[in-house]
Amino acid sequence: MLDILSAIRDGKEKPTKIMYAANLSWKPTQKVLSNLMEQGLLEMRITPRLSRKRYMITEKGINVLDLFEKADEVLPKEEYSDIYTRAVHARS
Repeated sequence: MLDILSAIRDGKEKPTKIMYAANLSWKPTQKVLSNLMEQGLLEMRITPRLSRKRYMITEKGINVLDLFEKADEVLPKEEYSDIYTRAVHARS
């Protein structure tokens, strides 16, 4: 989700370009885009002449992305990997 929000904030508006930037296949990209729109983090606009979809990040989406980026700056990478590893192993 964060990769998609970042890609759109960085100027990728077309679904295919977003998909490539987030390194996802088509169906997961569509599901995430839909989910992000339902949460009010993205808006979809259709260009009238060509009927092409374009995605725009909302103010709420920018705020969410900023919060995660600030957390990334504050928490050392080692702590992330330790927390992730423990969470994954706890589910196993």
